[in-house]
Amino acid sequence: MNVLLTCAGRRNYLVDYFKQAVGGRGRVLAADQSASAPALQAADEAYVVPAVFDPDYIERLLSICKSRRVGLVIPLNDLELPVLAENKARFQSEGIIVVVSDASVVHICFDKYQTLEFAKKHGIALPPTFFSPVETRQALDAGELTFPLIIKPRWGSASFGVEVCYDEDELKYIFELAKKRLVRSFVAKISADMEPCLLIQAKIGGQEYGLDIVNDLSRRHVCTFVKRKLAMRSGETDKAVSVDHQELSDIGTNIGRCLGHVGNLDLDICGDDDGFFLIDMNPRFGGGYPFSQLAGANVPAALLAWAEGRQPDPSWLKISPGITASKYSQLIILKTETDEINPYDQTKDY
Repeated sequence: MNVLLTCAGRRNYLVDYFKQAVGGRGRVLAADQSASAPALQAADEAYVVPAVFDPDYIERLLSICKSRRVGLVIPLNDLELPVLAENKARFQSEGIIVVVSDASVVHICFDKYQTLEFAKKHGIALPPTFFSPVETRQALDAGELTFPLIIKPRWGSASFGVEVCYDEDELKYIFELAKKRLVRSFVAKISADMEPCLLIQAKIGGQEYGLDIVNDLSRRHVCTFVKRKLAMRSGETDKAVSVDHQELSDIGTNIGRCLGHVGNLDLDICGDDDGFFLIDMNPRFGGGYPFSQLAGANVPAALLAWAEGRQPDPSWLKISPGITASKYSQLIILKTETDEINPYDQTKDY
């Protein structure tokens, strides 16, 4: 089975994981809108495609999948998930499995207002959340809330637009500035309903954890991997240690069963033994997944097995606690369009 990773970007490690999982039985393809995306250099075949919001995006992916006999598509970017979820049936009609959740699940994760409603319904704790400075000041005056506070977009990716404010003046200034910036950002392309467009949350103390909540292709929860974050860089986990944490595993099981996502769900949660609070959910491989793989997991191999109608090796769905790992920088020589990369050709009729 050939596999296509879309919006591959800098995720060379995922290309490598899938190449190892495929072995000699297929090829791993990667697509991105930039010919200089590092992950394209690591793939067996690489394709430059239109941007996610381009009307031609789905057609180009379908063309690649059909011409290169791709059986499994792995989307890696938040912004493409709603687009692929809406078009999932088109791929299925061609015998192509897209590892993307239903549109309703994608929207619950991407729209933090819907995340809040989902959490309330299923008894999952979130930080105290407000949608205007007026509401926030009332909570501050009542002693229900204290600075510092987090201001974040209702929709977002990779910590986009997240700010911290430490007093009333910053609250007012940052909120108004963030609102103006949001209207000029990609958010304006993904939602016609821009109000409320920001939310204000209490800044939770304690330890931050990353969870990989794994469901199979039939939306059944299979396992949860827990990592304690040790360092962050540009909104992504940079150093972490795998842990055996029953309470967080139980939270992952509850979310996996209630949400019914497909494949991996990247979840951030923060707190301590007095209580944990859901921070963010992303229904895809996240930047923290490599720490699970290095601790013994192999979700790429499990996804391939499920796609081929096989049962995965049970060892692929377990991790060993106490494995500490860190990311580091590497360099890779970029191929030009005249080399092995097959660039997206605006004039070609696919």
